[in-house]
Amino acid sequence: MNTSTKSVDVWDPIVRIGHWTLVIAFFTAYFTEDDFLTQHVWAGYIVGTVVLFRIVWGFIGSKHARFSDFIYSPAAVFGYLKGLVRGKPQHYMGHNPAGGAMVIALLLSLGATVFTGLSLYAVEENAGPLAGIVAASDKVIPASIIPSAYAEEDEGESEHGAMVNKEAEEFWEELHEFFANFTLLLVALHIGGVLLSSYIDKEKLVKAMITGRKEMPKEME
Repeated sequence: MNTSTKSVDVWDPIVRIGHWTLVIAFFTAYFTEDDFLTQHVWAGYIVGTVVLFRIVWGFIGSKHARFSDFIYSPAAVFGYLKGLVRGKPQHYMGHNPAGGAMVIALLLSLGATVFTGLSLYAVEENAGPLAGIVAASDKVIPASIIPSAYAEEDEGESEHGAMVNKEAEEFWEELHEFFANFTLLLVALHIGGVLLSSYIDKEKLVKAMITGRKEMPKEME
């Protein structure tokens, strides 16, 4: 180890386990979709649970897990990126300003992906935690209640015997796909940012998210 640096504890086990669980669950959900609906839905539940827990942990967790430790002003974010491009980035014990902004963006996008997915599941299958809310508002009617001959033109029967409002289905499906793809874009930017920062900033960020420890300049407390 470089004598000018020291190894410090940064990421607690909950942050690390949550991070890698999200990675696995998100990509499982992304690549299963309709062909493996059960796996897709359960992966989505896991993503939603981790996101909710991470939000709570952002208020009551360890020092560097808290939002107060890594939410910076837009000026600070751009200032950090400018220093990174110049090869002289400022060091941070926890997330740097750009990394902190990405954490917030990913949590919001993942949350939106889960919500739209649950809404779509409610409309298509009349199932899931939002079935009694979204499904009712979108007129999802059990097929056994009305003869199929009287079904409205914009409705069709799902494979599980529920009348589906096609307009609502398309609305939630498009939103769900948008946020899923937007999240994938953010993940790609996140990976690129981690690799760039690791190279320029000389920090092994991937290793740190596994071990929980970072190599920092000794002058930093």
